[in-house]
Amino acid sequence: MQFLHQPWPWYITGPLLGLSVPLLLLLGNKPLGASASFRHFCSIFVPKKGLKYFRYDWKKETWHFYFVLGIALGGFLAGFVIPNKGVHLNPKLIAELGTYGVYDLSKQVPVQLFNFKSISQPEGITFIIFGGFLLGFGARYAAGDNSAHTILGLSSLNRPSMVATLFFFIGGIACAYFIIPFILKVN
Repeated sequence: MQFLHQPWPWYITGPLLGLSVPLLLLLGNKPLGASASFRHFCSIFVPKKGLKYFRYDWKKETWHFYFVLGIALGGFLAGFVIPNKGVHLNPKLIAELGTYGVYDLSKQVPVQLFNFKSISQPEGITFIIFGGFLLGFGARYAAGDNSAHTILGLSSLNRPSMVATLFFFIGGIACAYFIIPFILKVN
């Protein structure tokens, strides 16, 4: 069980995740992606005469609920049940985070940024709601989230997924070099 107490190398997790795509397609003709489950969940509660987007037989897609439940359960187990020794970071990144006042890196995420005190402040709640809205809007506007486009779309050589993945990386780089340092300096 020792292998559960440390991060797995990319050459193990990458192929496992990559092989889940053809496995889902071969076993049940199901595409990999998590954002569609939010649509299915909303369809349960929208009246029959509601938005056309939510009028379909969501019961055929109940596997999505189990998929997302498995993601949440796996995250809970990894974060709270299995003891973790933290993430190994590059010393240059540790030094840079220290200049922003982020020094406790003993958990999976920096304690100064991700704790109940920081999200109970008005700025934290606003940041979470705004970020959640942007993620949801972006996933719907792009016809899928990053896991669907990057893993499933690239493996099927889908041109829109290639463009979306390119912009996911551009957005990630922009956040890492410009937005996050700005936010951390303000706080």
